[in-house]
Amino acid sequence: MPASHAVAPGASQPTETQRRSSENTIKSNTVSPDSFRIRCQNITKAYPGVVANDQISLAIRPGEIHALLGENGAGKSTLMKILYGVTAPDEGNIWFDDQPIALKSPAQARRLGIGMVFQHFSLFETLTVVENIALSLDKKQAGNLKDLAKRIETISSHYGMPVDPHRHVHSLSTGERQRIEIIRCLVQDISLLILDEPTSVLTPQEVSNLFKTLKKLATEGCSLLFISHKLQEVKALCDQATVLRQGKIAGTCDPRTTSTEDMASMMVGNQTTLGKRYSFSKGSEERSCLEILGLAEASSGEFGTHLKNINLSIKPGEILGIAGVAGNGQKELLRFLSGEDLTSSAESIKLKGKSIGQLTPGKRRKLGVAVVPEERLGRGAVPDMSLSENGLLTGFLQNLIARGFLQRGRIHGYANRIIDQFRVKANGNGADAKSLSGGNLQKFIIGREIIQNPELLICASPTWGVDVGAANIIHEALIDLRDKGAAIIVISEDLDELFQISDRIGALCHGNLSPIKPLKHTSINEVGQWMAGVFDTEFQDEQLHSETPVKEYELS
Repeated sequence: MPASHAVAPGASQPTETQRRSSENTIKSNTVSPDSFRIRCQNITKAYPGVVANDQISLAIRPGEIHALLGENGAGKSTLMKILYGVTAPDEGNIWFDDQPIALKSPAQARRLGIGMVFQHFSLFETLTVVENIALSLDKKQAGNLKDLAKRIETISSHYGMPVDPHRHVHSLSTGERQRIEIIRCLVQDISLLILDEPTSVLTPQEVSNLFKTLKKLATEGCSLLFISHKLQEVKALCDQATVLRQGKIAGTCDPRTTSTEDMASMMVGNQTTLGKRYSFSKGSEERSCLEILGLAEASSGEFGTHLKNINLSIKPGEILGIAGVAGNGQKELLRFLSGEDLTSSAESIKLKGKSIGQLTPGKRRKLGVAVVPEERLGRGAVPDMSLSENGLLTGFLQNLIARGFLQRGRIHGYANRIIDQFRVKANGNGADAKSLSGGNLQKFIIGREIIQNPELLICASPTWGVDVGAANIIHEALIDLRDKGAAIIVISEDLDELFQISDRIGALCHGNLSPIKPLKHTSINEVGQWMAGVFDTEFQDEQLHSETPVKEYELS
């Protein structure tokens, strides 16, 4: 295991592996109260038209778990890249273990002892765990694969993250893949670990296990910089928090004694409601809007998940939440529902009684189907196209074309309606999609679909990676669309989100669909078990439209 993490807290002598020959520095496990693992002062970074970081100062002590908070576009990603050597600041200074440094590359950062787990994993599906980890190490660090595999087993066991170094990545769950990313850092003997939205793809049980690992790392002297939008998790894990707003520091706090509402207020500049359980659907006597009957289809991707006998129905005026850890059939289900992939039997998917399983996406849109894909750039929007052009991509049925000619004024007006109604921060309708922050682009994409008033909206990860203010806008828009009579399927890995807005809920695991229950009849723990594949197959979807009175669900 990494020597810097294995030495007892009282040890006064550094181990040999703690010697950073490239930096000519020896780290000691005994630190003075005035020492900082990393400290930055007056960090400034500007891009054309925007100051991403404006005079930011931050300090993290050894063994401290420090949260970095802020809404989308606040400057978190820029600061994170600066501290990991990806981007150089225009101004400011950085000290690591009280020594001034100029970070010029991630390789230099790793040599110093800085590791980072990105929000999007960087693993090769066809390689084994040990082969993936070896790729991130220099020849001396990696050694031979046999010895490296033993080191991986030792480290993973010590930190309660068991993983088989000889398994291929494509056979691992999302939680196991995240373990590999963390272990890859620990093999390099890090003393600062940066984690970007690490719980966004995990089940509640996996989140609990991850927090145990992170707390163990902290007790052994490793500092952690934890970037998250989930303020309840920040309260449960972190010792200190720094909040960014519009590129500047809005404040600092102790999250253990600060309410989530106050932290959210620091992030967005006003009092924000968090964790609000929206009203439930009043129900509908109409026939089902969408029915899926025995959907069993192979994935079109080599490492995808086959769907196995999926059965569900949804009525107008309700939201059906589909939970699940990434890679368990969500993408495949979305593709078959949207028409990107056609089913082998047209009758396996029905919209208001009409078989649509073999209809193309365009024909389904004409029937009132709208789709919000999981990937914003590339699938939800074309990066180099303007917002007006991106609005036209799916809004072409909204009287934007006449006699074969584009109606430029209507197209710009359509984009402006989305920007205004969904409070999208952009430099007008001519701004390229790639120029928007993730949260603002997500608001535009969802607004583009909602403003069309579809009969069926299929929405994947609607608030993934967005700040609390943007999440509230999106949730309220979905509830409003539902109350107008639309049927909405929300496919999300965020259980908190699903428990805020869903009327009924189920989960996918290995291509199997769990029971679908009214939200009032289940709990986050039960759905978490479904996400892990533990569910009672005796329940049937049609049994779950029960009107038995139960007490109102309260979000804990």
